[in-house]
Amino acid sequence: MIYETSTLAIAVFVAFVTAVLILSFWLGSRAKSAGGYFAAHGQVGWFVNGIAFAGDYLSAASFLGICGMIAFFGYDGFLYSIGFLAGWIVALFVIAEPIKRMGKYTLADALNARFQSRGLKLVAAIATLVISLFYLIPQMVGAGALVKPLLGLPHWAGVAMVGAAVTVIVATAGMVSTTWVQFIKGTLLVAVCTVVVALLLERGFSLPTKPIPSDAIQTLQVTPSGTLVHGQPLSKENQLDSRLRAEFGTGFGSIASLPDGARSTGPLGPLAYFKVFAASTVTTWKKSTDPNGVTTWSPVERTGADLLLPGASPTFKGVRDDRLVAKLDFLSLMLALFLGTASLPHILIRYYTVKDAASARKSTVVGIGAIGAFYVLTLYLGIGAMTSGALDPTDSNMTAPLFAKTFGDGLFAVISAIAFTTVLGTVSGLILAGAGAVAHDLLRDVFRMNLDDRGQVRAAKIASVALGIGAVGLGILFEKLNVSFLVGWAFNVAASANLPALVMLLFWRRTTKEGIIAAMSVGLLASLAWVLASADTLEKVLGYSAADAATMALVPFSQPAIVTVPLGFLTLVVVSLCTQSTTRKKPHAAL
Repeated sequence: MIYETSTLAIAVFVAFVTAVLILSFWLGSRAKSAGGYFAAHGQVGWFVNGIAFAGDYLSAASFLGICGMIAFFGYDGFLYSIGFLAGWIVALFVIAEPIKRMGKYTLADALNARFQSRGLKLVAAIATLVISLFYLIPQMVGAGALVKPLLGLPHWAGVAMVGAAVTVIVATAGMVSTTWVQFIKGTLLVAVCTVVVALLLERGFSLPTKPIPSDAIQTLQVTPSGTLVHGQPLSKENQLDSRLRAEFGTGFGSIASLPDGARSTGPLGPLAYFKVFAASTVTTWKKSTDPNGVTTWSPVERTGADLLLPGASPTFKGVRDDRLVAKLDFLSLMLALFLGTASLPHILIRYYTVKDAASARKSTVVGIGAIGAFYVLTLYLGIGAMTSGALDPTDSNMTAPLFAKTFGDGLFAVISAIAFTTVLGTVSGLILAGAGAVAHDLLRDVFRMNLDDRGQVRAAKIASVALGIGAVGLGILFEKLNVSFLVGWAFNVAASANLPALVMLLFWRRTTKEGIIAAMSVGLLASLAWVLASADTLEKVLGYSAADAATMALVPFSQPAIVTVPLGFLTLVVVSLCTQSTTRKKPHAAL
């Protein structure tokens, strides 16, 4: 039932994607020069750029991943939202105006404004490429998840579709097209989610036809080959969902009891919705996997009040865990989310699309308003999905579209199409940042190829095709991971590699090019090594059991920012102090 395709959904989806591609071709004529391709000639209005910030930032992680985490674990998913939004405070008060004054097209431009160093440009360009690829993974995973219920296609087909569409967008019009795609996407995303939340409040809560018994666990055991342990072959979870609906009047996720013995509440206000939820009991689903690879989803009743407290999910268990290592893991992730926003290359290059520093500040304020409003909506969407029988226990990334489907195929079609456009907008921004690093930073400045404006644009378009192909491969490889979880890694790497260099360049006059190169190199390599050596990578990427992963992990916790960000600052200070004389004698020497 969950994955039945709809003609209406397909029609709306095709219309959205077609409109985006037509817009790209139409705007392509405005982006023939490097200034137009990389920075939209610096003529984007601050309000449009602010909403485009929201469109760029409200990625697959924000829409698909956070809604899924809230639906499965409660308030913990919202902690990601808090971290994401708090990061914009750093961007507003520390980065926005200086980065506009210092740069031209790319992050490397800003970092290298004082030094004119080929070595610095090389390191900055490599960091941009690595961070962009890390952030591309969750976007492509989200794209693959969307086509499953929408078009009835496998995961890899959705990833390939996004890769092809984004390559067309970036290769035709660059930043001009990307900006307007993100503006339209950001506007529609907030507006349509507001409509869904209004419908949710009008519907309120209601109980299933009859409670789900504890022995339902026997119907939810699935082997790695995709068959029921005690039943017929399984086609995804369609048969399980249909069985639950036929026997108990609900799919996965439902209210077990309401206050005062009520069976339904009727319409509720925004605050009353949470008050009733806190006083209710909810049937959630706990996942476990035995040594033979058999996965079991078990119904577990929990109070709404408990679900509105942090620390229920594996990602944020450190909140409730008394162990110091667990608490450090939680603090490290929150630090990465807080510091990573102002370090993401595809966010930073958007400051070059406005005319001056004041516009950069205004657009940041608009972006914060739009992003904050959306994150409040995700809390309602996640809890609504948790209690409306709309969950897919095998794929948390599909929570928001499947929840919209409970209101009809029309809303499901619109939400899915907007979600797909969300992926298109964010991926196009990331690929554009990577293409700029290749064409403008590496080919022209590091390798000193004789590229005029048109040559840079041509090289960037070729690079965008290569990056698109790479993104498709990564999206297929990491299919099973929650997109918010993957984004946490990207924020760790971005904060570790870029933030120390940016902050110290802006606020410490004794910063040298050698210090920046060393800090970026150490931050990038240390954060990557930490992530790859962590238990989470061993378990969730390489497939080891949780016990084996914990034993084999070379680092005590999985989120590196609390170690690697200070390490980056320390490296920059020490190296800069050791290279002061060199910088005074040869202030513009290239490495």
